[in-house]
Amino acid sequence: MPEVFLFRHRVRADEIDMLGHANNVVYVQWLQDAAVAHSEAQGWPGRRHLAVGSGWVVRSHYIEYLEPARAGDEIVVQTWVASFKKVTSVRRYRIYRAPDGLLLARAETHWAYVAYATGKPCRIPQEVIDAFVAAGEDVPPYSPPSGRNRPNWAEDAGASATAVASAPDRSP
Repeated sequence: MPEVFLFRHRVRADEIDMLGHANNVVYVQWLQDAAVAHSEAQGWPGRRHLAVGSGWVVRSHYIEYLEPARAGDEIVVQTWVASFKKVTSVRRYRIYRAPDGLLLARAETHWAYVAYATGKPCRIPQEVIDAFVAAGEDVPPYSPPSGRNRPNWAEDAGASATAVASAPDRSP
């Protein structure tokens, strides 16, 4: 079961603001898209949450913007679940420019698990927790693939996702 999930996206012209870079609000959408894709890859698509009557809602986002993303940039959103508590979870993200691995932003989202009928927090089912590995804080940075392993961005103008197994380097 992979700890780290990679969500690929090519920055579209409609995501660019008047300053010529991706609008800050678009980053939130990329975080959401990456989280949903990761959840789906782990067997928890939205329809499954609907069937059990409970699921995730965002409590807060924190984003630190480091470098701008521009139209046509190939980006990778690296995401992982950092922790679980009884009714909450923290998910972390790093957004990179894919070809050179330049870190564009760091982010985290605090999620609450709620019963859909009431909107009240409820205990996260063990089967949801078991679908993910809480990777903590020590996740290695994204490393751009080289040569033949590089995705063909020309064929994929939208987004795609890849689950990658990654063990944190625990050496000092």
